[in-house]
Amino acid sequence: MEGKEEDVKLGANKYSERQPIGTSAQTDKDYKEAPPAPLFEPGELQSWSFWRAGIAEFIATFLFLYITLLTVMGVKRAPNMCASVGIQGIAWAFGGMIFALVYCTAGISGGHINPAVTFGLFLARKLSLTRAVFYIVMQCLGAICGAGVVKGFQPTNYELLGGGANSVAHGYTKGDGLGAEIIGTFVLVYTVFSATDAKRNARDSHVPILAPLPIGFAVFLVHLATIPITGTGINPARSLGAAVIYNREHAWNDMWIFWVGPFIGAALAALYHQIVIRAIPFKSRA
Repeated sequence: MEGKEEDVKLGANKYSERQPIGTSAQTDKDYKEAPPAPLFEPGELQSWSFWRAGIAEFIATFLFLYITLLTVMGVKRAPNMCASVGIQGIAWAFGGMIFALVYCTAGISGGHINPAVTFGLFLARKLSLTRAVFYIVMQCLGAICGAGVVKGFQPTNYELLGGGANSVAHGYTKGDGLGAEIIGTFVLVYTVFSATDAKRNARDSHVPILAPLPIGFAVFLVHLATIPITGTGINPARSLGAAVIYNREHAWNDMWIFWVGPFIGAALAALYHQIVIRAIPFKSRA
C-alpha cells in the first residue's frame, strides 16, 4: 500500500501548479517544441511521401467540390427552401465533408484541403515553401476537376443555377464580403491550429483523434453565418474551381475577395496562435 500511495503522490505532483505566464503547460521532460520547417527542402522532391501527399490533397479537394457543389445545385433546383436541405444542409455538406476528408488524409498530407490553411501553416513554419506551393497547386487542380464533374452531370442546370460560384450578394459591399471572408477564415484556421497543437497532443491523447470534428464544425458554423453574404468562400481553391468551370463575368468580378480575404484571415490566425496563445517567440528567447 505504501508503494501505491507513493505512486499517487508522484502522479499528482508531476505537473507544477504554478507556471510562468507564456510557458507551456508541460515540463521539458515530456514536451519539446518541434523545430520550424526549412524554407526550402530539396530532398522532398525525391520522396514518394511528398508526391503522395500532393495526390491526397488533389483527391480530397476533388471530392470536396463534387459533394458540396452537388448539394448547392440541389438546393437551387428546388422550388423553395423547404423542399430541399436549405442553407443548413449546404452548411452541413461543407462541414461534414471537411470532417470526413481531414480524418482520411490527416495522416498522409495533414488534411489541408484549403490553400488558406496551407498558407497559415506555412507562416507558422509547419511545412516548407516547396510543399506549401505544391499543395496549393494540387488543391486548385482538384477543385477545378471536382466542379467539372458536377457540370458534366448536369450542364444545363449548372449554367442556369450559377455553378456554385462565389460572389458578394446584393445589399452588401465588397468591403462587407472581404470582412466576412477574413473573419470566417480566421475562425477556421485558428481552429486548425488549436485542434492540431502538438502540445495538446502530447498532453491529451484523445486530441489527435478528435481533431477533424472541431475543424469540420468550424466550417459548418462559418457557412451558416456567411452564406447569405458571399456564399462562403474561406477556401480559395473552392472559389477558383467553381469560377473556372462556370466562367461567367460575375464569377470573376469578386474573385480577389476570395483569395485576399482568406489569406489575410489565415495570416492573422497564425500570428494570434503562435505569438499570443503559444508565445513561441518569447519562449525562444528564454
